Amino acid sequence: MRSVRSIARGGCAALSLSLLVGALLTVSPGAVSAATVSAAWSAKIGSGGANGSATLQLYTSGTGSLALKLVKLPASTSLAVTLSKGTCSSVGSTILTLPAIKTTSAGAAARTSSLSAAQASAVTAATRGTGKIAIRVGSGSTAKCGPFVALTLATPPVATIPPDQLSKPGVLTVCSDIPYPPQEFFDASGNPTGSDIEIGAEIAKRLGLSSEVENAVFDTIIAAVLGGKCDVVISAQNITPDRQNLVTMIPYFQVGQVFLVAKGNPKNIKVVDDLCGKAIAAESGTTELDYLNGVGDYVGQGLSAACVTQGRPAITVTAYPQDSDALLALQAGQIDAFFADSPVAGYYAAQHPAQFELSPIPFLRAALEGMSVAPSKPAVSAALKAALLSMIADGTYGQILAKYGLSSGAVPADTVNRGK
Repeated sequence: MRSVRSIARGGCAALSLSLLVGALLTVSPGAVSAATVSAAWSAKIGSGGANGSATLQLYTSGTGSLALKLVKLPASTSLAVTLSKGTCSSVGSTILTLPAIKTTSAGAAARTSSLSAAQASAVTAATRGTGKIAIRVGSGSTAKCGPFVALTLATPPVATIPPDQLSKPGVLTVCSDIPYPPQEFFDASGNPTGSDIEIGAEIAKRLGLSSEVENAVFDTIIAAVLGGKCDVVISAQNITPDRQNLVTMIPYFQVGQVFLVAKGNPKNIKVVDDLCGKAIAAESGTTELDYLNGVGDYVGQGLSAACVTQGRPAITVTAYPQDSDALLALQAGQIDAFFADSPVAGYYAAQHPAQFELSPIPFLRAALEGMSVAPSKPAVSAALKAALLSMIADGTYGQILAKYGLSSGAVPADTVNRGK
């Protein structure tokens, strides 16, 4: 364990609709300004000429209420607005229909229809995750063939982080020591991926932020978050008293400690006592290394010392900067086993079945892993926790873990709330 948007259109001779700006729109009452949303999504109604044109805007007013606004309406026009679930090519149930807006021969500068709290809630609920809304403008025969636009609205942020609490404005920077598959590693294109990386990206999304990954050496990863190099460490860190003295840790995963051996287990490592006199490796800065040497939180409980106490040969302990180095050593026969977190060892055994396998020694020291945040940034910790809880509640968290074969390590909301 480690210590440390689519658009669909319908045409009509009388009216046409064109999308001016295509972008994700966050519909969250009070969360965004009218200017922001008006710029993010607007549509022209009318083909110009004698009728002129109008712009439809979905925005939040100064009081924080959600509203639809028609600006510069054409003269002698009657338009209704309907919001439905689904896309325009596959319209679902109606969320709400606003009364027809009628203009005189002179037209109108603007017409605004405010949405009630229930209507606003219906809009935001319909757009959670990848939910889509079809917005149809027009009434009667026009509505049947008239202009409409379908867009995906982003899920409202579950929490916000003050800009001065972030390393970079609008970005959640995640420190992670790569590679440590399947929790963090590089894909074939050299991009960071893995369960930890996806969890971090989803948390950022739910906070209305983009995400960046900062590759950091595990031994100094806590110093990195304390120094402001990143906002959070999500890197298979065990929650330990020593770490909790330095950072705020939010539980998000549970693992055990196991031994990875060469295929066929040539050194016959089947029980803990079989470790005595063997060459066992662990990654630097991990609790596995501490457990072998009997230091840190394992004073008086070291595996090597236990061998000596029983009159057996001590374990030859070797620390490697990264787990990939230890794997190379195991493959070359330089060490007899690699002591690591269960997700990592299991992943390597599954990926390289002709080279490695897991020792039959049962899990040692099942432990929680946590995200680490600087204690001086409580708003960051609170927002991360809220985002993680929302992921657990809607099933996204479980889906990410299942993708990497890590469902057994899922923690419930109660564990996140208790912090242990």
